[in-house]
Amino acid sequence: MTEMNCRHNVMKIDSLNMFADIKGGMNNAAKDVYFVRAVGETVSMNQTILEIDKKLDMEMSKNRLSYLRIHCLPKLNDIEDSKYYSEIFDKLYAGEEVCFKTIHISSVRYRITKALEQVMNIYQQSKAGISSTMKRSAGSKILFWVDLVMGECFENWTETKVVKVIADYIEKEHEYLFYLFLTFIGCDVLLLENKREAEFSEILIQYSQKLVLGDFGNTDIVPYAKTTVTSSTDIHSRRNIVVIPPRPAKKVQAQTKVQIPQKHIILPQSSGSVSSTERLASAAGQQMQAERLASAAGQQMQAERLASASGKQIQAERQEKSFEELALLAVSVVQIAVHDKSGKVVSTGSGIMIGEKGFILTNYHVASGGYFYSVRIEDDETVYPTDEIIKYNTTTDLAVIRIQKKLKPIPIYDGRKKLVRGQKVVAIGSPMGLFNSVSDGIISGFRTVDRVDMIQFTAPTSHGSSGGAVLNMYGELIGISTAGIDSGQNLNLAIGYENIKMFTNGFTS
Repeated sequence: MTEMNCRHNVMKIDSLNMFADIKGGMNNAAKDVYFVRAVGETVSMNQTILEIDKKLDMEMSKNRLSYLRIHCLPKLNDIEDSKYYSEIFDKLYAGEEVCFKTIHISSVRYRITKALEQVMNIYQQSKAGISSTMKRSAGSKILFWVDLVMGECFENWTETKVVKVIADYIEKEHEYLFYLFLTFIGCDVLLLENKREAEFSEILIQYSQKLVLGDFGNTDIVPYAKTTVTSSTDIHSRRNIVVIPPRPAKKVQAQTKVQIPQKHIILPQSSGSVSSTERLASAAGQQMQAERLASAAGQQMQAERLASASGKQIQAERQEKSFEELALLAVSVVQIAVHDKSGKVVSTGSGIMIGEKGFILTNYHVASGGYFYSVRIEDDETVYPTDEIIKYNTTTDLAVIRIQKKLKPIPIYDGRKKLVRGQKVVAIGSPMGLFNSVSDGIISGFRTVDRVDMIQFTAPTSHGSSGGAVLNMYGELIGISTAGIDSGQNLNLAIGYENIKMFTNGFTS
C-alpha cells in the first residue's frame, strides 16, 4: 500500500466558492487537502451555499467527486455501539484486521488506520497529561462517525478521489478532531462557524485555515434541498443528518450432526440349554423388531412434520382485509413533530413502525431538519421525545429514528407478485397535522425520480403525509408516502417496498 501524505492548505482559500471549485492535486504520494473554517456570515451566505450545493451535486452526478453536508453529528450513547467502536479502536492500534459496518474497501480501512494514528498523535500533543482512556474515547467516536457518515462517500474510493464535506454546528473538540481526521484521509472540509467561533488549542487549529466572511449573525444554515419534485411537507428533502446502521448480525454456529451409535443387543441368560442357532435366531428376531419400531417411529414423526407444515401453510394463507380492518393499522403509524434547537416545532410528518424495539421508518427530508423529535402514537397519551437518527439514505429519501417503546410493526410486502396499475391501496398519514387520516385509492403508475423508482398512487395526501404508510389490501407495507405534485390532484409518490426492505434490513426482526 502506497504511503500517502496530506499537505494542508497549500493555497489560500478566499471564498466559499473557491473551496467548492478547488481540487487538490497529488504529487509523489502527497495529496493537497483543504481544511477551512469560515467565520462569520454574509448577507447572501445561504444563497451562496445553495449554489454550491447545486454545483457539487451536479459534479457528483457525473462521478467527478463525492459531496456531503453534515449538520449535527450523532451522540454515541448506545452502550453496545460504544463497546463495538472501542474494540475497533483497540484492534487498529494493535495492528489487527477490523470489520466496519458500512466500509468494506480495504484501501479505505488502511487509510483510516493511518489517519487515526496521525490525529491521535496530534491530540496527544494538544493536551498535557492526556490519558489512554481519553484517547480511546476520542478515537472510538471518530470511528463511529466515519463509519456512519462517510459510507456513501467511500464507494469506488481511490486516493485521488475528491471528497468535499461542508459542516456546521461545530462546538466540541471531538467533533473538530473528526473533521481533522477526514482531511488526513484525503477529504476537503469546510466548517461554517457563522454564529460563533469554536475555540480549540493552537496545535489543533494550525491545520485549518481561517476564512473571515463577516460579523457573527443568527442565520440558520440552509439545508440541502432537492428541487425536482415538491415534497409533501413544508420542508424540502435534505442531506444533513447522520446515520447509525444496524448492528452486524450475530454469528450462528453451524449445527453439528450427531451420530448415535447402534446399540448392541444383549441376550438374556437362560437356565436351560439353548443352541447357538436358537440364540442367533432370537437375536435376529429382536433386531428385526427394533428396526420395525424405529421405522414406525420415523413414519410417525414424518407424518407429524407434514401435518405441522400443512397447518402452517394453511395458517400462512393471506386474507384481504376490509377498509375498516385496514384503518385499524393506524395504531402502527405515528406522527412526528420536528423541533429546532430552541424546541420550537418547525414541521410535522409521519412515520411507520417497522421494528418492535422502537424503530420507526420515515422520510429523510422529514427527519433531516430536526434537532430532536417528538413522536405521538394513536391511543397513547404519552409523547415520546428522541434525538436518535439511526440510519438514513439521501438518495432513496429514507430514515429510521428510534423511541424507547415496544412497538407493533407493520409487515413489509414480500414481493410475491409484482405491483400493477389499478391495484387498490390505502394510505395512512397525518396531512396538515390531522393525526392518522386514512384514505383509499389505486396505483396509477410507476415513475423514476432522481434515479429512484417510485409508486404513483391516487389515495389523497397533503402536506404532513410524508413518511406515512401505503398499504395493499392485505395490510402489508408496499410504500412510504414521499412526495406530491402540488399542481396536480391526487398525484402522489411513494418509495416502494423493494428499497424499504433493503434499507430496513436488520431492524424488522
